[in-house]
Amino acid sequence: MSGFSGFLVGLAAVLLFWGIGAYNRIMRLRNKIGDAYAQLDQHLSTRAKLVARLMELLLPELVTELAAFDALHSAQTDCDTAAAAVRARPAVADPVAQLAVAVAVHAAALTRLLALLDQHPELRARDDIQPLLDELRAIEQQRSFARQLFNEAVRVYNEATNQFPTRILAGIYGFKEASSL
Repeated sequence: MSGFSGFLVGLAAVLLFWGIGAYNRIMRLRNKIGDAYAQLDQHLSTRAKLVARLMELLLPELVTELAAFDALHSAQTDCDTAAAAVRARPAVADPVAQLAVAVAVHAAALTRLLALLDQHPELRARDDIQPLLDELRAIEQQRSFARQLFNEAVRVYNEATNQFPTRILAGIYGFKEASSL
């Protein structure tokens, strides 16, 4: 009987060490989602500041287009709120989905404002507006790259939590599927 009990103790030890390793791997992958979101959040914050400065410069010149400014301001507020919710829990699907919608609405509102700016080439040529537009274009490229990194971190995490037998452990500890942007 002692050989059998030794086997059971060995099996329990292997399962315990596997469980600890799998748990730590899932936690590390979930933390990578948070790290990737921190980069994305930084770009969203920078974009918000640039857009606010651009609106501040353009509003006196395009006062007849108040609806476009209101839409962009509202979209920015929604984007900031959604970003704060994701900041608190970047691996939770619902806030990320809300941020995805807010970012899309913001992009549409910003595109509308930029289209209005295209109708006024004298404004686009101003020394204080063109550098802002260039910086906004650069930050959008960086944000797009940061979004890809976030989505890749989410994909790797989701794959890890959905693989058997880790899936059982993920269910026990409440690791839910993350959502990409």
